[in-house]
Amino acid sequence: MTDIRNIAIIAHVDHGKTTLIDNILKQSDTFRTNEATDERMMDSNDLERERGITILAKCTSIQWENTRINIIDTPGHADFGGEVERVLQMADGVLLLVDASEGAMPQTKFVLSKALKIGLKPIVVINKVDRPDSRIDEVVNEVFDLFCALDANDEQLNFPILYASGRAGWCATSLEAPRENLHPLLELVMEHVPAPNVDKEAPFAMLATLLSYDPYLGRILTGRVCSGRASVNQAFKTLDLDGNLVEQGRLSKLFAFSGLKRIPVETVQAGDIIAIAGVTNSLVSHTICDMAINTPIQSTPIDPPTMAITLSVNDSPFAGQEGKKVTSRMIRDRLYHEAESNIAITIKDLPSGEAFEVGGRGELQLGVLIETMRREGFELSVSRPRVLIKRDEEGNLLEPYEEVVVDVDDEFSGAVVEKMSRRKAEMQDMRPSGGGKTRLLFIAPSRGLIGYQSEFLTDTRGTGIMNRLFHSYGPYKGEIEGRRNGVLIGIGIGEAVAFALNSLQERASMFVVPKDKVYDGMIVGENSRDNDLEVNVLREKQLTNMRASGKDDAIRLVPPRLMTLEDMIAYIQDDELVEVTPISLRLRKRVLDSNDRKRASRTKVDVA
Repeated sequence: MTDIRNIAIIAHVDHGKTTLIDNILKQSDTFRTNEATDERMMDSNDLERERGITILAKCTSIQWENTRINIIDTPGHADFGGEVERVLQMADGVLLLVDASEGAMPQTKFVLSKALKIGLKPIVVINKVDRPDSRIDEVVNEVFDLFCALDANDEQLNFPILYASGRAGWCATSLEAPRENLHPLLELVMEHVPAPNVDKEAPFAMLATLLSYDPYLGRILTGRVCSGRASVNQAFKTLDLDGNLVEQGRLSKLFAFSGLKRIPVETVQAGDIIAIAGVTNSLVSHTICDMAINTPIQSTPIDPPTMAITLSVNDSPFAGQEGKKVTSRMIRDRLYHEAESNIAITIKDLPSGEAFEVGGRGELQLGVLIETMRREGFELSVSRPRVLIKRDEEGNLLEPYEEVVVDVDDEFSGAVVEKMSRRKAEMQDMRPSGGGKTRLLFIAPSRGLIGYQSEFLTDTRGTGIMNRLFHSYGPYKGEIEGRRNGVLIGIGIGEAVAFALNSLQERASMFVVPKDKVYDGMIVGENSRDNDLEVNVLREKQLTNMRASGKDDAIRLVPPRLMTLEDMIAYIQDDELVEVTPISLRLRKRVLDSNDRKRASRTKVDVA
């Protein structure tokens, strides 16, 4: 029997986790000598490569001496924490990667708390120790303080420490030790991480943790075998969390992991991380087991969503021109399909039948889902995010709060404190972090942070770094100021004209360029004042025989303000939408007709 170690690698965004795995795979002779490899090999999704972050948890495996080491790569952003919570159940140890300069960040705290709670043994790797701004001793102390704050037991507090440069491909047990390769890390995993504590003689049982789809094999479920052995063509059944029968059949395909590949195997054993194909209705958190088992494996509950958006059918004048999947039935099927594999989101049908409420952890998670659908050919309208409010036993309103860690140059700290206080945030800590920078810690209502990211980057000249993490539910804070400026609303259908944009750019920030398609009710820019203004961006210069000095000066347009999908979702107000198509992203008013908007606003005032 093969000896097995299962380890998850957790870290904050951009602390070098995926790059470290690249070099582990290369140094363990996983690839042929002449085999072509890319950077960040585990980030196989297009969105992951474009954004430089891990979105989906993935498994890989290496052979080290006589032991199979299964490595689970986890997302580093708090919005994808649901992925982390699930996959930690497959591991027996955890590799905590911490940047030697930034130290322990919010996501580090989140994933570490989940790992310690289920009793995983940690190994701490201080990464990027070769950075000129590294502060290794302080970071080690911060990590130890974090373990204490998270109530780690004595065994977990006695964690080993390695110093590494994942990009350079070396680690060492001390700063003075030779810096040759990553072998000390693999040897420490063998020594410190226990083998899976499983019963190999009991009937076969596996908890499904990850779900993916293959065009040839269909639904593929990945998880750890909790007991027994299984072979191809063996009879199985699937139980849900309540013990109800979901399906039964025969195991048609079994896979183990080797490097980046799934390799077919005839048998699997307890403790190993495997993939099963051929199931039809089984989902994440279901138990796939022998016919003799009637009790499901209990799964760790996932933290509920704190934010929701409404996705609806695109009803703009340009609907159906750029996308192929435009009906509410197609959108609904796609959302429920997503909910099967991503249990961190919730889907709710709204009474209209053409709109759906999607709950998630944050704007990034929801934005990634919408961007994925957009690339698949969907057209839809997206509302402003709203936080999910609860009531306590006394009936008082509660709203989600987030822990916000901000790193800014000293000169910008005052502006950040002022803006955060306007958004009802409470500062918990303020300390210099070296190199002319200040670290600020706030507890802020999630509502107040919607739309603040772009304003924050403007205030800090693009140099500030803000990290957020769900903290708790707390008292409702009342009204919070949002966007202060009004918008420019287009009149008429056609293409924007340079002559018209030139006359508007002095008093507004434009979102469109000449030749962009516009329509009635579309938002074409941001007003310099707090009121909305209807403008005609289709107006062309009148051609006459009259000539006057200075009237034929060349038009010089200021580059438009470009926003990503997440920026747009955070920018809009309650009476606005984002129109999403495979080709275009447009801002628009919820009510397109000018007269209908005025009537709606008068009705709102009368009701108030």
